[in-house]
Amino acid sequence: MDNFISIANQISILEISYLLASVLFILGLKKLSHPATARAGNLWAAAGMGAAILFTILFHVKEGKHINNVPLILIALAIGSFIGWYASKKVKMTAMPQMVSIFNGMGGACAALISLMEFPKMQNAMAAAGDVHMLGGEGIAILLGLMIGGVSFAGSMIAFGKLDGRIGDIKHPILRIVNLTFLVVLFVALALILFMQPQTDNNWPIYLFAIAALIYGVTFVMPIGGADMPVVISLLNSFTGVAAAMGGFLYGNQAMLTGGILVGSSGTILTILMCKAMNRSLLNVIIGAFGVAGAAGTEDGDKTVKEISLSDAAVLLSYSQKIFIVPGYGLAVAQAQHLCHELDNLLASKGVEVKYAIHPVAGRMPGHMNVLLAEADVPYEKLVEMEDANNEMGNTDVVIVIGANDVVNPAAEDDPSSPIYGMPIIKALDAKNVIVMKRSMAAGYAAIPNNLFYHQKNRMLFGDAKATLQKLVAEIKSL
Repeated sequence: MDNFISIANQISILEISYLLASVLFILGLKKLSHPATARAGNLWAAAGMGAAILFTILFHVKEGKHINNVPLILIALAIGSFIGWYASKKVKMTAMPQMVSIFNGMGGACAALISLMEFPKMQNAMAAAGDVHMLGGEGIAILLGLMIGGVSFAGSMIAFGKLDGRIGDIKHPILRIVNLTFLVVLFVALALILFMQPQTDNNWPIYLFAIAALIYGVTFVMPIGGADMPVVISLLNSFTGVAAAMGGFLYGNQAMLTGGILVGSSGTILTILMCKAMNRSLLNVIIGAFGVAGAAGTEDGDKTVKEISLSDAAVLLSYSQKIFIVPGYGLAVAQAQHLCHELDNLLASKGVEVKYAIHPVAGRMPGHMNVLLAEADVPYEKLVEMEDANNEMGNTDVVIVIGANDVVNPAAEDDPSSPIYGMPIIKALDAKNVIVMKRSMAAGYAAIPNNLFYHQKNRMLFGDAKATLQKLVAEIKSL
């Protein structure tokens, strides 16, 4: 009786700790909705995860036994924590999307490994009990966790390679057929395994299933163009959350289940919102419509490029009343966000109203520009979403485009033959003047020409964004 009461108390403590962890996850996610509280939100969620791990080690009991491999767990935690801390401290802002992809992929891999470990145990137990099939909640959770986790891991690794410039896009039409075939094969295999009679030590079906999931993860991401990477990262993140939730179902772990549901649902909502912001369906993203080199009609019209000198740019900006800055990935590459904020402050001291127009898919991951500018202490109130910024463009004196390309490309509005036609953009041409800072006339990540560069309202200011901004700030100070 005493042993029963002891175990009941331990289980109660463990369940309460999971409830506490779940609450901390939810509060942390809520605080992530604003930059001012985002840091605290991360810490709250981390505290929830830390509590869930600690109480599991201390109070988890199965068949009357406590966890007996605590030293190995602690060593693994120490190694993983050090790697995560070191990578986060050393990664540059330009490589943040790559790190997000890798970390997300590791979550998918963990979920898949859990399924690979639990399937043999389930099958042996069912074989010993004389069951005629493996259809049930446990079997479904294991197979879905393996499939979704495997796809998330392999897809995230390909996304990392694309973001890092190590893997190019493969847009052959046959990949669509290959993807559809693999998807059908995966679901058919899942059903066949569930209705298969369990046999002791017969694990080859689950290994073949895992390999198929990994291959599908690769072929799934391969044809998707670079401009769609923010959507892909968000979608893969939701996959990892769902895979983790399957592990929560499998182990009856409320903290794991809550964390997986939060990641899966928030990632799905974000993916839908980003697709809506791009005026495209998720299917259209998945089949990789962006990134098609060249488009009919993009070579028509006057192709004269007009440049602007630093001194002329300094005068134009200093005597403006309202300015919008449109940041892009090039700003991150040049690590010029601090100089951009210095320019912003300098112009504000001269009575110029300066705001930042943020496109939902600017950069290489969701919220990339928000994170980039927050690092430079740009006030959140100055960051204006695309729709609101477009409403203000008519009374804007100058739009400064720094390292952005596709998100200001007028082809999205006036060229039906363009792959990005119909995608909402920041309407820089509605302003009185446009200055585009770029290293060259090269196309953006979507590999689509941009007629904004040749428009009569636009002036090009060539050079590295950091060096150019430094000179521009000095020029304005000398006025």
